Amino acid sequence: MSRLFEPLHLPNGQVIPNRIAKAAMEENLADVDHAPSPALIQLYRSWAQGGAGLIITGNVMVDRHALTGPGGVVLESDRHLPRFHDWAQACRSEGAQAWLQINHPGRQLMAVLGQPALGPSAVPVKIPGLERLFAQPRALSEREIEALIERYVRTAVLAERAGFTGVQIHAAHGYLFSQFLSPLSNRRDDQWGGSLENRARILLRTVAAVRAQVTAQFCVAVKLNSADFQRGGFDSEEATAVVQMLNPLAVDLIELSGGSYESPAMQGQTRDGSTLAREAYFLEFAERIGAVARMPIMVTGGVRRKAVAEQALQGRVAMVGMATALAMEPQLPTRWRQGEDAVVQPVVVNWKNKALAAGATQAVVKKQLVLLGKGRPTNPRVSPLLALLGSQLTLRRQARRYRRWLASTR
Repeated sequence: MSRLFEPLHLPNGQVIPNRIAKAAMEENLADVDHAPSPALIQLYRSWAQGGAGLIITGNVMVDRHALTGPGGVVLESDRHLPRFHDWAQACRSEGAQAWLQINHPGRQLMAVLGQPALGPSAVPVKIPGLERLFAQPRALSEREIEALIERYVRTAVLAERAGFTGVQIHAAHGYLFSQFLSPLSNRRDDQWGGSLENRARILLRTVAAVRAQVTAQFCVAVKLNSADFQRGGFDSEEATAVVQMLNPLAVDLIELSGGSYESPAMQGQTRDGSTLAREAYFLEFAERIGAVARMPIMVTGGVRRKAVAEQALQGRVAMVGMATALAMEPQLPTRWRQGEDAVVQPVVVNWKNKALAAGATQAVVKKQLVLLGKGRPTNPRVSPLLALLGSQLTLRRQARRYRRWLASTR
């Protein structure tokens, strides 16, 4: 049998039934209460039926005032916990592990949401021609940092109550913890900035605090950039050092990815001139980092062929994460298990403006999520331009709804 379909035993004793994970994607399919909608639950039921051994949700926000997108799910109280329970049950309906990804956007907050952006320092997002899309950030106070750590803990505890089997703390893709790790966005001179140990402090404190408040059988994972792919940013040597810092903290799995809004390496595009392989983007970094890790390593980015997934598992990588491929074909793991050599074609948007191309690529993928949430087949041939325009219209409509919701909850 292919190693892809061998179980993975985690440090806390839990078992993932196979080595394929549905990695996180941002769905923006929350209901009017910013809880899981019927469409979101149907989407995850599709992935559960597809045969992945681990299902990691898209961003779930720890603070209603800080969303990565206007249709984002928020979990900060037990008010809508039954809907989260339904979501967890859908994810676990075919035997998969179900982990809630918990996150805060930090400075990567869209201006259209009308909320103040917070970050380690007052360093705005810099994407040529698109700077106005993001709110201008201010630096978090030490008291606010401590309160944020507690928010992550609260959301993790609620996730376990809802029936999820773990959480993944997002410290990649330029979101808040990734911003603290990067010397480009973290220019603090207190205990939260400067040295790598200081820049990693908020992540390490949060992991330890979550681990202390959930049960031993509940999984705690971290998503970490292998590098930011920006000159002067967080690099692979620092990523290796952070994994060594995480080793003593009873982390059950580390997922390695890379990039940010400014340098979307997770889509195969970088800003520092690096050339990434067309498939398994971060495998080389994962092999290097895996040499020091005491917990299993998962690599995500560009995997869409069975041969590539199997190759990834020949070294130190224990788990293969797929996102776009499973958005296009949610049944891919089952088809591979049955012996098919099914291949998902990549989403390619060859526009000169890399930021717009990344947005269009994301819009094409989100279109597939909407279709699956309606119980309909995917349509990979959708026009990137039409998908991008449609997603922008949806974003504005959701942003208006979000602002009304936020005003009503004050």
